[in-house]
Amino acid sequence: MSSTFLYGANVHANGIRHHYLRYGGDNSSTGQPLVLIPGITSPAVTWGFVAERLGQHFDTYVLDVRGRGLSSSGPELDYDTDTCADDVIAFIRALELENVVLAGHSMGARFAIRAMTRGAENVDKLVLIDPPVSGPGRREYPSKLPWYVDSIRDCIRGANIEAMRQYCPTWSEEHLRLRAEWLHTCFEPAIVQAFEEFHSVDIHQDLPAVDVPTLLLCAGKGGVIQDTDKAEIRELMPSVRITTTESAGHMIPWDDYEGFFNAFGDFLGPEL
Repeated sequence: MSSTFLYGANVHANGIRHHYLRYGGDNSSTGQPLVLIPGITSPAVTWGFVAERLGQHFDTYVLDVRGRGLSSSGPELDYDTDTCADDVIAFIRALELENVVLAGHSMGARFAIRAMTRGAENVDKLVLIDPPVSGPGRREYPSKLPWYVDSIRDCIRGANIEAMRQYCPTWSEEHLRLRAEWLHTCFEPAIVQAFEEFHSVDIHQDLPAVDVPTLLLCAGKGGVIQDTDKAEIRELMPSVRITTTESAGHMIPWDDYEGFFNAFGDFLGPEL
């Protein structure tokens, strides 16, 4: 497969610099745009292996969420859910994208949901990849904050692949190398606030207001979304399509690359 990577670029939106990577190959000027919002400690570059394949079918944009990668960062910025959702809205508007497939993984899925209820425009479909369903009065998110903070601090000091393997023992050399290279760009206060808001922000209240076709793509392992959660989400969003990659944990394409794409079925049209 030839690479579909086009370029990395920056755009000013919602008052800050947003860095993104664009994939699309021959269809970049005519393909339907797909905007991908990664998870809590995943700079855009770490999703490149997924975006390469998405780029065969879509004009694909992978965003560095504020406080991560090459986007604006630092103590002067806000990192709450509403602000990050507004970033998504402003990013789509700044690039003048239309008929967008908006996809988010984990934290990014929560931001995508909130963006839909805060005025996101020109969104055609929504893809929610194993979003945390914790919140006030709900069970805790299964991962623990020290796992994130300790690994970031290790990378700030200069961690190598073997150090990263302690945190992600099943990952390939390639993915461990990328994480070791880029994790230091994750601004710790941004990560702490995002994690805390997994538990303090009720994203379920937003679901009934989502009015575009939505796919909920769940991991079969890891315990982020359980059967009772699927039932509740279906009650809140009767039209939602739910699929599960049984063999994968929360980082679904890292664990089962083909299974991840198979889980889309025909939701996005062509077979991925």
